[in-house]
Amino acid sequence: MQIKKTIEIWVGILVVLGFAALFMLSIKVSHLGDLFIEDGYSVIASFDNIGGLKIKSPVKMGGVRIGRVSNISFDNENYEAVVTMQIDKQYHKIPTDTSASILTAGLLGEQYIGLEAGAEEEYLADNAKIESGLTQSAVILEQLIGKFLYNSAENGTKKQTN
Repeated sequence: MQIKKTIEIWVGILVVLGFAALFMLSIKVSHLGDLFIEDGYSVIASFDNIGGLKIKSPVKMGGVRIGRVSNISFDNENYEAVVTMQIDKQYHKIPTDTSASILTAGLLGEQYIGLEAGAEEEYLADNAKIESGLTQSAVILEQLIGKFLYNSAENGTKKQTN
């Protein structure tokens, strides 16, 4: 009787640890652990098209995550998407002429913002705006396929008329 009770206690402990591990994994994957972290400064960039970029998407520089997307809005005057990034305070030496691109992690992976450092000696401050000439919108796979098919069809009709 004592052995059966001990086994039941150990099984119960393992089930609780399993649920705790699943809970921690779901928090990590959904980035809810970063929900209340506000240390750092904001940088704003405008894009023609942000594709599937979402709030909490990573902001990377040199492949290292230096922040997250904190807000996405639409500018009614310029018809652009405005993205606010929260950069961690330890990365405070980002040049003012830094460029921002929306990139994809792998072929079908999540989208993130990649920053490419410039050469200026002044650094981005809180609520600084990256110039619109230094931003590159997301590459939309459907648009690329459409352009390819359109060009292929156009080239086919030119060959038939010649």
